[in-house]
Order: sequence, then C-alpha cells, then structure tokens
Amino acid sequence: MTWTSPISSSNNDSSETGQGPRGSRPVSVAGSTDLIADPGLTKRLDSVRAGIADAARAAGRDDADITTIVVTKFHPAAVIRALSALGVRDVGESRHQEAQAKVAELAELDLNWHFIGQVQGKKARQVRAYANVIHSVDRVSLVDSLASPDTTVDCFIQINLTDDPARGGVNPADLSALVDRVQQSEGLRLLGLMAVAPLHAEPRRSFAYVRELSEGIRSAAPQATHLSMGMSQDYPAAILEGATHLRIGTAITGKRPEPVNLDREAQQHGGRHV
Repeated sequence: MTWTSPISSSNNDSSETGQGPRGSRPVSVAGSTDLIADPGLTKRLDSVRAGIADAARAAGRDDADITTIVVTKFHPAAVIRALSALGVRDVGESRHQEAQAKVAELAELDLNWHFIGQVQGKKARQVRAYANVIHSVDRVSLVDSLASPDTTVDCFIQINLTDDPARGGVNPADLSALVDRVQQSEGLRLLGLMAVAPLHAEPRRSFAYVRELSEGIRSAAPQATHLSMGMSQDYPAAILEGATHLRIGTAITGKRPEPVNLDREAQQHGGRHV
C-alpha cells in the first residue's frame, strides 16, 4: 500500500495528528543511536495492514489505492530502517530538525518523506528541500514561503475542524482563497485536503465534512482529489469517507520514546545541537 507522488521532483511542526501550536521547541529522540530490535513491530504492522484491507473492503474500495504513512516522530532512525525492510515506503515526521537529521541519515533508503507538522515560515525552504509531500499548508504566508520556480513539491491544505484558531489548519471559510493561492504559486502541486478529527467528535462525521469540502474545491483544483485523514484510532472511519492517505503512528510503531529538548542538549554540549 505505497504511493508514489504524481509529480517527479528532486525534493525527494505536532505529531501523528499534524496539529499543534506553531513554533514548538525542537526535540530529538532519547537513545537514537541505539539499535532497535522490536519483535512486535512486524505484528503491529501486519495487524494495521489487515485492518486497512478490511475497512477498504467494507467501503467497496481497493486497499492498494490507500497510502499508509507510518508516523515515526521521536523514534530513532533504526526503527525506520526496520520498517523499510518490512516494505514501508512512506514515512511521516512532524518536527523539522528531527526530520532533517533522519532524512540525511537514511538517504540510501527508497522512502517518501511526508512532513505532517506545522511549518514555520522561516523553516519552509528547509522543509521543502527534503520533504516529498507537505501535509500542513494552512496560510497564505506559508504558501508564499514554499513557492519556488526551481522544483515542485506536493502538498495538502490542512483544515482546522476545531474552534481554536491556535490549532493547525485553515478555517473552512478561508479555504477557497487559499486553494487559489496554491494554484497560482510556482513549485506547489495541490494534492488535496488534510484534517484531524477533533477530540470528542464523531470521527466519521468529521471526515465526511472534509470530503464535502474536497468536492467543493474541484472546480478550482481538479487534480486535488486526495484526502489525508485517519490515524491509529480512527482510520476505518476515514477509509469509509474516502481517505487516500492515512497517518498512523503508535498502532504500528508502539509507544513513542520520551522527547529530549534539543536546546537543553545544546547547552550541555557547548551550544551545539547533537
């Protein structure tokens, strides 16, 4: 269940949710140099793959049309190597500094890197340099920062389904204008919409609303047919409402390691992030 970007590109901040306030402090992973041997990884991956197949069958869909992005936030590069050996090709990260380091370390692997966290404008150029797909475009200023005449990067517009403007995503009322801005910008290909079902909300109803929003932008962006929605706890509902990209973390990777504050680490290592 892998997916290859429809655009050939040289490009080859939050969590599995893709939500969180902008400007979060940079983090790393404790024990990131340790060799990981998790006998449960294969079992969990197989279980999720079977669950996706079941949900696709219930929806009358082909699970081969659904991309499973394994969210590896805070996990060391060794986990991604193990996932790659198990056939995973799509990996999601949500912290720029952590993602950038992992991409460099794993450059020899055949992976599609999905950035699912909030993107700070000043980091936009750096993120687009390694991300194959950016799932969290949510404001005009970010579109302008990501635009480039040199290379093309695929992207999703993130929808905010909450009443909290501090959460990631564009207000649905402002979606049309943001779609137009992406369509007019060089170097950005709009794949579709991304969203997170709010806590305490009925997931399928939230996903159905995103699907309706997606149908509403087709006249302005006919190619934007993809839907990035569904996580560990609600992916079956997302599949029923047409999700093409699932962002699944703990159901596959297991419990995340505790993050390490890079600023504190830097102070302990002569001001350098290590």
